[in-house]
Amino acid sequence: MEKDRSHLVRDFRRAPEVCPRGITGREHPSELLLTAFPAYVGRQERTAFQLMKRSVEEGAAVFLTLSGAMTPAGLHQSCLIPLIQRGVIDCITTTGANLYHDAHRVIGHRIREIDPNAGDVALRSARIIRIYDLGMDEEVLLQTDKLFSWLLQKPAFQRRMTTPELHYLLGKEIAQIEKALGVEQPSLLATAYRYKVPIFVGAVQDGSIFLNIVKLKRLLGDTFKLEIDVAEDVFAMGALQFHCFSTLKKKMAVWILGGGVPKNYTLQGKPLLDQILHVRTEGFNIGVQFCVDPVDNGALSSCPAGEGHTWGKVSQESVQRGSIYCHCDVTAVFPWITYALLSEPEIRKEPLALYEQLLPAINELQRQVDRQRTELAKTLTFHVARGEVAPKKSSSFRVTPAKSHAARVSSMAKKESKKSSLSPRKR
Repeated sequence: MEKDRSHLVRDFRRAPEVCPRGITGREHPSELLLTAFPAYVGRQERTAFQLMKRSVEEGAAVFLTLSGAMTPAGLHQSCLIPLIQRGVIDCITTTGANLYHDAHRVIGHRIREIDPNAGDVALRSARIIRIYDLGMDEEVLLQTDKLFSWLLQKPAFQRRMTTPELHYLLGKEIAQIEKALGVEQPSLLATAYRYKVPIFVGAVQDGSIFLNIVKLKRLLGDTFKLEIDVAEDVFAMGALQFHCFSTLKKKMAVWILGGGVPKNYTLQGKPLLDQILHVRTEGFNIGVQFCVDPVDNGALSSCPAGEGHTWGKVSQESVQRGSIYCHCDVTAVFPWITYALLSEPEIRKEPLALYEQLLPAINELQRQVDRQRTELAKTLTFHVARGEVAPKKSSSFRVTPAKSHAARVSSMAKKESKKSSLSPRKR
């Protein structure tokens, strides 16, 4: 106890003093973050900035997840695209909605600020779609549906593919449209295509791009051959993470904007490799999350790094010195931290162009799986009668062989016969 006390006192006396200087307005963004954000959520922001900066300085492969309605709010234009152009972001997992809504601007439609209290009944009557305090004409959706329906019928799409393949092809088409129309601000799809950044969508069927795939399948039948291979998609995510960790020998960072499916879809690559496929790996070395959810309700969106470590999703290093949960609204904080990062000229790295490495990564992971076939074959059966069911607390618990079908039928018949002999009152 005395030893623990002395260590605690020593560490306390070495801790930074909370004594910020007066703000003059001349401070560099990073200087302000490091000196004027000493406590509470402000300190979480400071730590997030430091870890994101470290991700770049150490040349880590950065996997970014994006949930919510972030492209309607323009977060991709203000933050993500500049970060991609500086080589910072290497892989993205997002929602179909973020990619769909991003296409509105490409074809000349506008998303406008509106009063969230204007009245939804009146807005519906006026055919104005609302996302909290953002609004768009319903015609925006109808025209965007036509755009994707037209693109998805092209020959290049008529095959079975993963979501990175789908979005790479869409990005190529959108980039050509942007060039033809003279679009000045590129879309996320087109930028990811140009920089070879793979885009995964974990719940692809939960978005309007896929709703148009449903329409095309029903209208065109077997002549429309586009299908999403979800098993190959999950394998591809695991393959890219194994590729970064094993082949490229890179540290790995995950930057989580929001939570939801994009967060878990990215993090589950580690349990897939280690627990399911028996391929040695380690979790993400650096983890930064911006989210407003409470951490104590069991939701995956907000679970902290320590909880993720118990699943093998993040490394011990991440738990001890490489993670932060910044309890805030992404749109309120991330632009400011992006500004601080990009204000430093050295914050850039050579793009990994992971999309070009996707097929070699998948092939290498398949070779690793093939080496484990004998061991993996043992995981394909489950024998209840051999004691594989978790025992009860009682030490006398024994698993007995299951009754044959005939024995079960005979036993049930006897019970029914006994019931039928009871008087109605006793039943």
